[in-house]
Amino acid sequence: MIQTVVKRDGRIVGFNEQKIMAAIRKAMMATDKGEDEHLVNLITDHVAQRGKSQMNVEEIQDAVELELMKSSRKDVAQKYIAYRNQRSIARKAKTRDIFLDIVNVKSNDITRENANMNADTPAGMMMKFASESTKPFVDDYLLSDDAREAVKQNLLHIHDKDYYPTKSLTCVQHPLDHILNCGFIAGHGASRPAKRIETASVLACISMECAQNEMHGGQAIPAFDFYLAPFVRLTYIEEVKALEELSGEDYSSLYDEPLMDYLKQPLDGLSGKDRARQHAMNKTVGRVHQAMEAFIHNMNTIHSRGGNQVVFSSINYGTDTSAEGRCVMREILLSTFEGVGDGETAIFPIQIWKKKRGVNYLPQDRNFDLYQLACKVTARRFFPNFLNLDATFNQSDEWRPDDPLRYEHEVATMGCRTRVFENRFGPKTSIGRGNLSFSTINIVKLAIECMKIEDKEQRIGQFFASLDHMLEVTAKQLDDRFQFQKTALARQFPLLMKSLWIGGDKLRPDDKVESVINQGTLGIGFIGLAECLVALVGKHHGESEEAQELGLKIVTYMRDRVNEFCERYHHNYSVLATPAEGLAGRFTKRDRQQYGVIKGVTDRDYYTNSNHVPVYYKCSARHKAEVEAPYHELTRGGHIFYVEIDGDATHNPQVIMSVVDMMDRLNMGYGSVNHNRNRCMDCGYENATPDLKECPRCHSKNIDRLQRITGYLVGTTDRWNSGKLAELNDRVTHIDDGQQDMFSQQ
Repeated sequence: MIQTVVKRDGRIVGFNEQKIMAAIRKAMMATDKGEDEHLVNLITDHVAQRGKSQMNVEEIQDAVELELMKSSRKDVAQKYIAYRNQRSIARKAKTRDIFLDIVNVKSNDITRENANMNADTPAGMMMKFASESTKPFVDDYLLSDDAREAVKQNLLHIHDKDYYPTKSLTCVQHPLDHILNCGFIAGHGASRPAKRIETASVLACISMECAQNEMHGGQAIPAFDFYLAPFVRLTYIEEVKALEELSGEDYSSLYDEPLMDYLKQPLDGLSGKDRARQHAMNKTVGRVHQAMEAFIHNMNTIHSRGGNQVVFSSINYGTDTSAEGRCVMREILLSTFEGVGDGETAIFPIQIWKKKRGVNYLPQDRNFDLYQLACKVTARRFFPNFLNLDATFNQSDEWRPDDPLRYEHEVATMGCRTRVFENRFGPKTSIGRGNLSFSTINIVKLAIECMKIEDKEQRIGQFFASLDHMLEVTAKQLDDRFQFQKTALARQFPLLMKSLWIGGDKLRPDDKVESVINQGTLGIGFIGLAECLVALVGKHHGESEEAQELGLKIVTYMRDRVNEFCERYHHNYSVLATPAEGLAGRFTKRDRQQYGVIKGVTDRDYYTNSNHVPVYYKCSARHKAEVEAPYHELTRGGHIFYVEIDGDATHNPQVIMSVVDMMDRLNMGYGSVNHNRNRCMDCGYENATPDLKECPRCHSKNIDRLQRITGYLVGTTDRWNSGKLAELNDRVTHIDDGQQDMFSQQ
């Protein structure tokens, strides 16, 4: 007798004979003779009594089909068989349609889910086939009932779900000094330790490229200047020794001689050691510049995995005050300013300037000149972004200005915004750590479901009750994923666990990673605070103080609950201001299908990213910053502030400095500036002419605007999904020509 049933998704449930009876009745009603209740009961009893104690759905349906074929109602059997086939086809139809879109190189939100992947190439198509095949497997076999239902109801999005079965982690900040000083094994070859700047540059690339194949998120270097600085000195010594060999003179006193800076200067009037020093310095600067050019070129051209994808790479720098560190920074900035190829803006790595008082922010600071250069480069090339080490939540009590290893106590970020710093299970640092996984709650839908409640206090109270439930579901889902991830073996991540992840070097190849991965973070994200507030109180936080007060209450509540989850589950949970790309439109589309068009809520093709003021809302940069600033301390899993400026910023780096000044005053953590940059897709020519229609160099009309999407640049908007394209078209500027000096006057 049947006792339990194994469903198609692997769940085991109690046997329910009513489901058999309902299916037979449905088949009977589709025939001319209609229903026969006696036969329904007879067949149901036969199947139930003669079956094994546990059967799967297909076995039970086979048994029903056999009993119907033996009965006098062959017409019912035919309808039942046809119904089964239709159901099977329906289950496969969605996958079939998606696959056909990929095969036929259709441009839609599935194939354009990731703007930095070319899904039209064979490798890109294989990536999408694998991705779309894996996600249903995760839904059916790896998610709890609560998580599966939340996803089904459009309340929860599990990021990188296609990578879920691989047990991979999201991202990591590379301790590059270990790689450069010890070398590493990648594939079938071992890389020796670096001895000069060119090798160090190449190893930095290889480290990120190899790690990208072991993870589903981005790769970052937390202290690019500190890590590469020693190899500037080694290169300089190499040049001095070359001069010794050429001239027969002894210049060994120059090897370790303190230097204030590495600057190219003419040799006129110099002799002896002075001439040798300057000559070696000139040669060294040239080699460092070439090494930085090569680094940028490699990060934009070498594909780390299928889909024509380069590494989602980021580098943090700005606080090394040594002559060698300054040389690295100066040349990476100058190389970025010059551009790659025909002078195009480099998409990767995302560069992040670590701003710090007493180091590089004030005119008397040692690296202030490089900060000015960084602003000049940003005004032309979008990067670097700016990370505010002076923000109260970005500081460490361990940081000392005279500590040669002070970078270990400086927060670093992924260019997209992911932030890892606080740590309940080890040192407070970004190095050797990263995000494990993150999921995003659709707080807009939670608010929409409360709109029918007329009393505002009750409406908001119900919203918080619903939010609390979803936070519980999300925290449990992330813990479930962690429990799955921790069963991975160290040898599954040969570079990550050998050379990069904190504590991973102590693991043997067949050890599980459980003992070390809790150093990472689990992110609970949210999207659409603006639309959520409109649904609850009629206005968003950019246009209403009441809405702003409620918005801060919502995110503070999330922060407080997340801290409770840290204690309950013993993980580094954090709140993430989600960087939504495909998700920005996916949540909205499904909510609009269910609830219709709601003004200010579902009337656009996207929800606003995290806690941002809507891109279409016209306001000053100062107002936008004042609204968004308080959320930075609450969202320690990652956040970013954007300013959109109009026209050509190339000749006005002061406006960039003004934005950084504003971030400093408002205690903001991380920000960047967007501006106009046209790119000819045929010859690569770039300029900032408004509404450029024709390339002045080759006269092509194939012109695109270089744009930033969820934190990183994209060379063409052809690969943007519909939601992000709609958002792009709605973006308004926050600084015009008459406002660009406003910050310095306040």
